[in-house]
Amino acid sequence: MRALALALLLPMAAQAQEAVNWGEGAVLRALDKLNAKVQDVTLTNGEAVEIGLIRIELKECRYPVGDPSGNAYAFLTISERNVAEPVFRGWMIAASPALNPLDHPRYDVWVLRCTTS
Repeated sequence: MRALALALLLPMAAQAQEAVNWGEGAVLRALDKLNAKVQDVTLTNGEAVEIGLIRIELKECRYPVGDPSGNAYAFLTISERNVAEPVFRGWMIAASPALNPLDHPRYDVWVLRCTTS
């Protein structure tokens, strides 16, 4: 019975996936909550930047086919100085920033859009 249910659900899950293109990078916004400083940063895939005590690395950015200014999906690794493990590693989604947010007492980071050539 379980196998049958799984076999029926797999095709629906595959249809629900959105077709995407890969961007060359992403535009991110960072907020330092302590001093209310907002900074927009443009990164290329594989690039990193330090903002205050955190380091943000962009692995890749994807966007819906035919809509580069539409929703963006960025895979980020965010590390804090003198902390061994990253404070965030995963996908952030521009249209749903609260779905998988950075949980940090001082900094907030979110994706604005992917960049193309």
